[in-house]
Amino acid sequence: MGKGFRKRLESGIIHWAIRLNRSPRYRHARKTVRDLLENPKNPYKRLFDSFIIFLILSSVFILIWEVKHPVPLWLDYYDIYFVSLVFLIEYILRLWISSDLTGELVEEYEKAVAVGRDFRVGPALLRGIRKKLAYMVTPAAIVDLLAILPAYRPLRVLRIFVLFRFLKLLRYTRSINQFVEVLATKRFELLTLLGLLFFVTLTGAIAIYILEDMHNPKINNLFEAIYWSLVTITTVGYGDIAPVSEMGRLIAMIIILLGVAMISFATSVIVSAFSEKLHELKEERIVESINRTAEFLIICGYGQMTKMFFRQAEAKRYNYIILDKDPERVQEAIHDGYDAIVDDASRHTTLARFNVKNSKVTVLCMSHDDVENIYITLNAKSIDPRIRVIARASSPRIVSKYERAGADHVLLPNQAASTMMVFAILKPIIYKAIHAIFTGQNVALLDEIRVHEHSSLIGATVGSINFRAYKLILIGVQKVREDRFIFNPEDTLVLEEGDVLLVMGHKASTAYFRESSCLDEKGCLR
Repeated sequence: MGKGFRKRLESGIIHWAIRLNRSPRYRHARKTVRDLLENPKNPYKRLFDSFIIFLILSSVFILIWEVKHPVPLWLDYYDIYFVSLVFLIEYILRLWISSDLTGELVEEYEKAVAVGRDFRVGPALLRGIRKKLAYMVTPAAIVDLLAILPAYRPLRVLRIFVLFRFLKLLRYTRSINQFVEVLATKRFELLTLLGLLFFVTLTGAIAIYILEDMHNPKINNLFEAIYWSLVTITTVGYGDIAPVSEMGRLIAMIIILLGVAMISFATSVIVSAFSEKLHELKEERIVESINRTAEFLIICGYGQMTKMFFRQAEAKRYNYIILDKDPERVQEAIHDGYDAIVDDASRHTTLARFNVKNSKVTVLCMSHDDVENIYITLNAKSIDPRIRVIARASSPRIVSKYERAGADHVLLPNQAASTMMVFAILKPIIYKAIHAIFTGQNVALLDEIRVHEHSSLIGATVGSINFRAYKLILIGVQKVREDRFIFNPEDTLVLEEGDVLLVMGHKASTAYFRESSCLDEKGCLR
C-alpha cells in the first residue's frame, strides 16, 4: 500500500512538472519575470527599480521620523503591510527564477526513460531544492529576507530590521553596484590589507592591555584594548582612552605609523582600481544612453570618411556611437567632440550589446580594410537581418562580396571622387550643378519623401500630384515592393505605402509638401 501510494505520488509530481514545464503560458511568465528583475535592457526595469527605491527610502524615512514624532496609523500600515508585501512578492519571484525546479524533474525523468531505468522523484527534487537553498544563503537573498521581517515586528526593537531595506539599494542603485564591482577586482589586495589590519589591531590591543593593566584605569578588559587599538590604527583618535605608560605610548606611535601606511596603501589600491575601470564605466554609460533611443547609427572606424560625414550639417541630427579598435583613433574622436569607444565591431558580442530589437539601427562600415568591413556586415546581419548596413568598398571588384555578405548599400568613394574629378575637368557646368545639388546650395536640394502609413498619397497617381505648386521637381520613385528605382515615372504610376519620392527643390518646399500631404511618420498633421 505504501509503495503503491509512493508511485502514484511520484507519477503525479512528474506529470505536473511536465505539464507545467511545457506550458507556453508558464514559460512566458517565467521569462517575463526574469527579464523584469534581471535584464537591464528591459524598458520597464528602470520603472520597477525606481518604484522599489521609493519604497525603500519611504520606509527608512518613516523609521527616522517616528523616533521623535508620532506616525499616523495609515502610514504605519503602509510601512508594515504594503511595503513588506511588495518585498515579500519580490523575494518569492526571485526565489522562483533562481533555479528551474520543474526543469530538473523533467530532465531527470527524460534521462531515466532514455536509459531504461526507474525514475525516482526524490534525488531530482532534492537537487532542485538544494539550488533554491544555495540562492537563499547568498548575501543579496539574505538582505531581501531580512527586509521583510519588519512586517512581523511585535517589539519596537525589531524595527531596526528596516535598515536592511536600505541595504537593498545595493541591488537597485547602479552606481553603488559599480563601486562594489570595482572593489571586487582588487579583492586579493583588500583581503590582504584586511588581514594585516586584523593582525596589527589584535597585536596592539594585547600589548596595550598587558602594559597598561596596572597603570590605566580606562582599560579594564581586552575589548576596550581592541577598541583603542582600532581607533588608533585608523587615525580617528577619539581621545577617550589614551596610554599613560612609556611603553604604551611607544606602542601607540608604532600603531599610528602602521595605520598611516595601511590607509595610504588602501587608497592607492582603490584609486588604481577606479583608474583601470573608469573608461569601461564610461563606455557602458554611452552604450546604455544610445540604447534608449529609437534610432541610431553605429559607425565602425574613425577615419577620413567618418570625419567627412560629421562635417555635414545633416549628420548632427543622428544619434550615433563610434567603434574603433585603435585606442589612439578613439582618443582622437573623443578629442574632436564625438562619442567613441574602443571595441571590435567584427565580434558578435560587440554588436550584441546594442538594442537592435527595439531600435532602428544602421551600421556604417567605414574601415579602410575590406575584409574587416565584410566581417562587420556578416556579424550585423547574423544578429538581426533588419539592421541596415552601409559599407565602404575600396574597389568595384569586391562589391559583389559585400552584397553576398548582406550589405544594403556599398559606397565607392574612390570611384565617386574620380568621376567628379572627370566632370570638373571635362564638364565643369555639370560638376557645378551636381555639387550644388549635393551640398544644398541655393534651391538645388535633393530630398527623400517617404509614403508612410498615414499618408494621403497612398493610392494616388504621380500625375494627380501638383509638384509645380510646391515648387518641386520629381526626379524618380523608389518602389519598395518591386525593389527598383524609376526615373521620371509615368503619370499613371500608383503610389503605395513605403514608396520613396526623390524630389528636388528648396528645403521649405519639401517641408511644406510633407505637412500638406500628411507624410509625417508619427501620423497625419492635418
